[in-house]
Amino acid sequence: MHTPVQNLLRGLPVFPEDMALFDTAAAPDSPLDLFTDWLSAAIDDGVPAPHAVTLSTTDDDGHPAARVVILKDLDHRGFSFATSSDSPKGRQLQDTPNAALTFFWQAVGRQVRVSGAVTPGTAEENDADFRRRHPTARALVLAGQQSETVRQSDSVSAAVERELAGIEDKGSATWTVYTVAPERVEFWQADAERRHTRLLYVRSGEGWRREVLWP
Repeated sequence: MHTPVQNLLRGLPVFPEDMALFDTAAAPDSPLDLFTDWLSAAIDDGVPAPHAVTLSTTDDDGHPAARVVILKDLDHRGFSFATSSDSPKGRQLQDTPNAALTFFWQAVGRQVRVSGAVTPGTAEENDADFRRRHPTARALVLAGQQSETVRQSDSVSAAVERELAGIEDKGSATWTVYTVAPERVEFWQADAERRHTRLLYVRSGEGWRREVLWP
């Protein structure tokens, strides 16, 4: 006997019929290079929002929390995203500066999992990123604390309108660029027959150790 939700889920397609083969032997030495290749391919293939990534953090009690953020950059330091330091995720990162990132590109049957320590950007990096944001997005940061309860139905709009006045000259003391320095990066390529290919990079000194995982 299936529940109504099971009936909705059964038979839903998971991946496209045609997917690329993943030759792990030909993968580059660095996961950062492979990620750049996969991201470029996802963009070329028209994957929706390929820079959207699930950020997972934990609170003081070890309770996990996950939400989708936008990848801002990738360089030798790692994967960068931004948020306010007084948001729930900002406070969790301050208390427990470790995080996981999960990219899922369903249209090409690919997933990338990243985990490692998190460090905040410099004041200059944080301010530069804040000022690149849309004026309304900046005003929302300045108007109040993210995820706090809205007390009045019109309080958000009113606060944003107040902050938009002279927004060009306003900075934020809380806006922060965070970078995940990868310790483990797994690349996962789906297969129509469920013979998925998984390649794990593990930090080893100044380089990386590679392991092919069971599907």
